[in-house]
Amino acid sequence: MNELFKTIIHRLPYFLIGGAALVAGATAAVPSKNDPQEESKPAPAKLVVDQRPVSREAKLGASFAPVVKRVSPSVVKVTTSTKAKQTSLPDFPGFDNPFFRRFFGDDLELHSPKRNFSVPRQHGVGSGVIITKDGYVLTNNHVVDEADEVKVVLQDGREFNGKVVGKDSKTDIAVLKIDAKDLPSIETADSDQIEVGDIVLAIGNPFGIGQTVTMGMVSATGRATLGLDYEDFIQTDAAINPGNSGGALVDTEGRLIGINTAILSRSGGNQGIGFAIPTNLAREVMESLVKEGKVTRGYLGVMIQDLTPALAKEFGLKDHQGALVGDVLPKSPAEKAGLKTGDVVVEFNSKPVRDSRQLKLQVARIKPGQRVPLKVLRSGASKTLEVAVSELPGTEKLARAESKSGGDTEALKGVAVADLDANTRRQLDLPSNVQGALITDVEEDSVAREAGLKPGDVILEINRQSVKNAEDAVRLTENPKDKTTLLRVWSNGGSHYVVVDESNAG
Repeated sequence: MNELFKTIIHRLPYFLIGGAALVAGATAAVPSKNDPQEESKPAPAKLVVDQRPVSREAKLGASFAPVVKRVSPSVVKVTTSTKAKQTSLPDFPGFDNPFFRRFFGDDLELHSPKRNFSVPRQHGVGSGVIITKDGYVLTNNHVVDEADEVKVVLQDGREFNGKVVGKDSKTDIAVLKIDAKDLPSIETADSDQIEVGDIVLAIGNPFGIGQTVTMGMVSATGRATLGLDYEDFIQTDAAINPGNSGGALVDTEGRLIGINTAILSRSGGNQGIGFAIPTNLAREVMESLVKEGKVTRGYLGVMIQDLTPALAKEFGLKDHQGALVGDVLPKSPAEKAGLKTGDVVVEFNSKPVRDSRQLKLQVARIKPGQRVPLKVLRSGASKTLEVAVSELPGTEKLARAESKSGGDTEALKGVAVADLDANTRRQLDLPSNVQGALITDVEEDSVAREAGLKPGDVILEINRQSVKNAEDAVRLTENPKDKTTLLRVWSNGGSHYVVVDESNAG
């Protein structure tokens, strides 16, 4: 299961994802089935945003029916399914005990009661929002993650196959594409303009019963509650339930301000605390996925923490606004800019910094290579620095992968890869001279799994061509000459060759 679902399940009865039953999967993947023309020329997905704040002078009207009629065709049902799989339970505990081997000998494992069982085909249901007239749909990553088949059902009953353009587990956003024209796309608003107390409507497909509209207000902004890497949730008391995930949170003018994502609940049902990803964050992720196939984020290279009243007193600060620098990584943009341990970042790119979460979000939204001002408090004195933001290491190459009626155009189907970063190198104890693409997941029923590939392996070469990162791995598996792929893989302290023959797959 993916980390988002694990995090929420561990907190039950406190948190529950309001969406699909399908929650497992990798965050980066070598494409499995693809349309080459779409790959080379992705359709544009840049949105025009209505910057006007919602009117706060009008009194609450007797009905929101006109708004709902205008918006509801843009909200869709998303259904997913995964293939049936065969798996096995581990050996019963104790069978590797030397005591038993005294009686059964070294062939004990032949008598060990392994049990095989079948995991049936799984189905899930969630919601989505049509963002562009030519078929881009926003939903949550946990709605479609690891799905083998995605269907998008419009309010008028039309059903389309959904192509997963890209997924970002760090924000729980996924982008789908359906093959249709002149769709009823939703109007988007500037989510930075919303205020606590604004009336909002939540539209989605709770429990799969059909499109449902609920009303509430913005209860809070800037919430960070689910353990994602990048969180800036809108909190609302509009009723959100399982199946609402990926649906629309709109203002009273019918403009999209958020993608409904999760609920806080002790019972599993709505208790008046729901969370939505603001459209400004969702839009940036979507545009990056469509244009680049990944989400490119800025990077400073600092370890930061929130200021408590006690820390603020120790550092001689009047309040606890800002992000305290606990460490500066060697050769990082922060070190080159002159940032030091003990600095308190109070402004970044001319915007105030309330806490470490907000600084992390602001840095992530800066394009790598851009130079921005950074204001810090050092020993009680204000100091302004300039930092050249770089790209976040280990940026994941995301799936651009679904099927058309034609044949496969990629090798190594079902293999997920990511770039190697410093943390991964430490965890796997990789030598500094090992360069390649880290395998993060291999589908259970894939030919690659049968050939011996597994998570934690590092692909060094594909068909005798060097692999430096995940992008190389993706490129070298596109449009293969045949169905046989020769890999050199680093595993268990050394490298070896693996042949993946997909000529008889399926």
